[in-house]
Parts: sequence; structure tokens; C-alpha cells
Amino acid sequence: MTTIAIIGAGPGLGVAVARRFGREGFDVALITRSADRARALAADLAGEGLTARGFAADVRDPKALEAALDAATATLGPIEVMQYSPVPQREFMRPVLETTPADLVGPIEFSVYGPVAAVHQVLPGMRALGRGTILFVNGGTAAVPHPDRAGTSLAFAAESAYGHLLHGVLADEGIHVAQLVIPGAISPGHPRKDPAALAESLWNIHRDRHGYRHFADDLDS
Repeated sequence: MTTIAIIGAGPGLGVAVARRFGREGFDVALITRSADRARALAADLAGEGLTARGFAADVRDPKALEAALDAATATLGPIEVMQYSPVPQREFMRPVLETTPADLVGPIEFSVYGPVAAVHQVLPGMRALGRGTILFVNGGTAAVPHPDRAGTSLAFAAESAYGHLLHGVLADEGIHVAQLVIPGAISPGHPRKDPAALAESLWNIHRDRHGYRHFADDLDS
């Protein structure tokens, strides 16, 4: 069986996606900044009968991210699905008139350099399989910029553009690239933004392979 690599995995959405894809027979690679956290999440999933392993990498360090994806492939097998969904840091969200060039370094490393490094690392394996899915998960500022969250507004827009470009050029190779925009916060118990509901949406995007941008809920007015 092939593997789903979840970059930025956490106990909410990441674990829910791992469970949903694991039920379909996927092995799971969980990539987080903390090695201890990655191991703990993987152990919990293994206790539920899933094949899961944890790997540590900071998405702002392309070499570390590449190494983690290589280790995941070596340990679990080919990566057929990659989800890029790390949670942005609070310091990325500054008002636009207070945002300096230096303030944009982190968001761009996080939302542009990280995804580009990850895609380049998994793409050869997907091409060898003849299929694959790349999923970008972003907040609402990916679609509607917010003046108090300049860093994520700018960086998510760039990530969205990159994904849209990939969607166009990789479709003929059997590799589907899509984005799920989650307006507001992930909300346990919410009919559309509960982690399990979002995981189901991501599974459906992978399965149905239609379109680039999808919305988990209505955008804030």
C-alpha cells in the first residue's frame, strides 16, 4: 500500500485525516516540528491499528523537510498523497501598515519555500506510481486578504497561486492538486469544520479529483 504524508500534523485535523485515509488502507507519515510529538501521535494511531510513523522537520527548513519526506518513503513506501497543512505562527499575522519586509520572511518560508520543497521531494515518486494527490490546506485569508493578517494574506496568496499552477500542469500525469480553504477556526462539533468533517472533505477531494479550490464553509462576510 502507499502512504499519505501529513505535513504539519497535529492532534486535530492531522490525526483525523490520518484516521480517514488509514481506513482506506493508507500508511501514514506524520511530520511535525517536534520529534516527541510526532512519535506520540504515531503511537496513538498505531494503537488504533493503523500503520503510522512520526518524523520531525520544521517546514521553514527545506533540507530538513526533504530529509523527513525521504525517511517517510524509506520507512513506509511511496507517498501517493501529500497534505501540506501546518498552522501558521501568530507573529505572521500583523496589521498591514505595521508589516515590514523582515516580517514577511517567515510567512514566505512557511507558505512558499516549504510547499515548493515538499512538492519537489514527492513528485518523482508520484510520477513513478503514475498517480498522486497534493493537498494544500489554508485559512480564509488565502481567498480574502485581511488587513490585520498581512503575513498570511500575502503568503497564502502565493501558496494558492503555486498550487493552482501545479493543478494545471500535473493533471495530465494523473496527479491531482487541490486546495481546501477553511474560513475561521477548525471547530470540534461544527457540521463542516469539525476535524472529522474536514478529513472527509479532504478524502472526497482526493477521491473525486474535481477542481482546484474547495471551501470547507462559507467565507466570512
